[in-house]
Amino acid sequence: MSGETTNQTLPSDDARAETTAATAAIAPSAHPSYRADLDGLRGVAIALVVLFHIWLGRVSGGVDVFLVLSGFFFTGLLLRRAEKTGSVAIWFTVRRTARRLLPAMIVVLAAIVVAGVVLRPYTQWADLSTQIMASLFYYQNWHLATTWSDYLAADPSVSPLQHLWSMSVQGQYYLAALLVVAAVTWLCRRSGRLARLPTVLTILVLVAAVASFAHATHGTATHQGWNYYDSFARAWELLVGAALVLGAKYLSAPRAVRHVLAWLGLAGVVGCGWLIMDGANRFPGPAALLPVAAAAAMILSGNNLAAAARPWPNRVLAMRAARWLGDIAYPLYLWHWPILIFFLAERDEPQIGWRGGLAVIAVSVALAWATHRWVEEPLRLRTRPATVSAARSSIYRRIAGAAVATVAAAVATVVVAWQVVVAAASGPVGLLDPARYPGAETLAASVHAPQARMRPSVLEAGGDLPPPTLDGCIADWNTRDVVTCTYGDPDADRTLAMAGSSHVEHWLPAMQALSERHPFRIQVYLKMGCPLTLTEDASYNGEPFPDCRDWSHDVIDRLGVERPDWVFTTGTHPRLEIGDETPPDYLNVWAALADRGLNVVAVRDTPWLRRDGGVPYKASDCLTAGGDRLSCGIARLDALDAVDPGLEPAAQFPNVFPIDLTDAVCEPQICPVEAGNILVYHDEHHFSASYSRSLAGALGRQLRPLLDWW
Repeated sequence: MSGETTNQTLPSDDARAETTAATAAIAPSAHPSYRADLDGLRGVAIALVVLFHIWLGRVSGGVDVFLVLSGFFFTGLLLRRAEKTGSVAIWFTVRRTARRLLPAMIVVLAAIVVAGVVLRPYTQWADLSTQIMASLFYYQNWHLATTWSDYLAADPSVSPLQHLWSMSVQGQYYLAALLVVAAVTWLCRRSGRLARLPTVLTILVLVAAVASFAHATHGTATHQGWNYYDSFARAWELLVGAALVLGAKYLSAPRAVRHVLAWLGLAGVVGCGWLIMDGANRFPGPAALLPVAAAAAMILSGNNLAAAARPWPNRVLAMRAARWLGDIAYPLYLWHWPILIFFLAERDEPQIGWRGGLAVIAVSVALAWATHRWVEEPLRLRTRPATVSAARSSIYRRIAGAAVATVAAAVATVVVAWQVVVAAASGPVGLLDPARYPGAETLAASVHAPQARMRPSVLEAGGDLPPPTLDGCIADWNTRDVVTCTYGDPDADRTLAMAGSSHVEHWLPAMQALSERHPFRIQVYLKMGCPLTLTEDASYNGEPFPDCRDWSHDVIDRLGVERPDWVFTTGTHPRLEIGDETPPDYLNVWAALADRGLNVVAVRDTPWLRRDGGVPYKASDCLTAGGDRLSCGIARLDALDAVDPGLEPAAQFPNVFPIDLTDAVCEPQICPVEAGNILVYHDEHHFSASYSRSLAGALGRQLRPLLDWW
């Protein structure tokens, strides 16, 4: 059939291994149907991805081009085999695809394991090992989606594996496409209508693509943090490629139109990242039509033409330099991000600069070439240099395969073993003896702290969480419904509602301790990343978060009906780089609560651990790396304004009472990460549950004159 190309795409598809017997004796690029220009397109796209990651801090659209090419080539491979043999040979295709994708991936993952052990504090190894498993088994995109990870954030705090989400999306598409084409092929063959296979697949692809595009469009407007990584939201981009290969024999255009398509396509690929400045907030919604259409235009401009007859942009992309970059595109994509992140972490800098960026590119290209030459090429099926005997090639391939398998086994063993160690070391901390662990009282009431081992330990810190997180009583990023639970004394006559984000939640252990001394009921209304808001353009990390707005409306209305005695929420928020503020929208929330006759306790937010222009860091990581309670802390005036910014706006509302517990968290100059033998933070900016409990005394002293409950 026409368009019967065999190119390799990102990830390292199954390109030249599929060369037919009739063309096996000649170089693939010499065959008229071979799309060497698409090799070059892949090279240009990966170069843009690398450049934008390193210096511009935004998406280039290159990944979207990759997805179109992946759908085009992999679906074409399946279709050709199904039409010729009546079967897609599922297990053979799975083995061969895994053989082509996994070796380079495993080598890079092994290198990340070694670099992580050598360069990163051991408190980060657990998360690193989790993401290695997610990458190795192609579900990294879902792992990132559950946390709304910011794909633009190239800084020392970011995972060196974050970029592998796209590999997971592609791998999942490969599996889905393989099973669907196999099933449709079997049904068509069984009914004696194998000739109708392309028609049936075309209908399925178009229906699925429309559904996926609608899903992506809706997701962009409602939950972009999830949408960016969502496989189904991304599927339409791959399915565009699939539709192009299915319609290849029918898609033709006059020469003038082809030239227009080629020029517009190349301009769209190169200019996408410049034209769409906020792609991470808009892709894979309608804005992604630009890179997808550009890739499709490049495919169509050279379709059904011999290499020499293709438009000039296609011929430029078929030149040796572009094709060489295309050859190393997959390993280059794998290598550049972890090298960038480890470089930033070692230099402890949020930005890389020109010289550092060039160094990262040079190392990435060198490692990509070595991986391509010594890992990928030896494991290619049916390909070997003409000067190498079949026997030697087979031996070499077996040695390389055994080496990669050994490395994979070693990586999996190390990762699983460390997860077992961490699981054993990070159990619940439990209640601490206040005599040995006075915590916040050493700062708030000058209580003496005897010598004692810090709790939670750096390994326990990540698990020292407030009850709602452990109980499932906080709505996660993708839960729109109001989730509420009761703590304290459920039979008490007095009720305090805690409403807002996790920065309200982490005060719950202190509130529970108070409710044990002075019985009252605690009702929680919590959602991750969502302080109460009424703004129409609610966001999180710069990404639209309309669920937060809708959830907040429902919570405020519900509070108006249930009428707790007091509502406890946050009254300030950190600025981007230094100090804190009371956002104007908080005043709208206070007004809405006042309209419902509700009294509000507005607590000043926690000092967030940040350095170098706002880069977050974990207390446990800093301590593990050799810091101490003070050097790992943050200067008080960097974290907080000299005066609580909530005082002045709260004075406008007789129902709002601000409280400030800063003196129970910070010393006069420094907000330390440990006080009274208790680790203050379990991550970058949330109290450990143990420290929160130790805040009960200081919190009670500030609440007493307001609540008048004790």
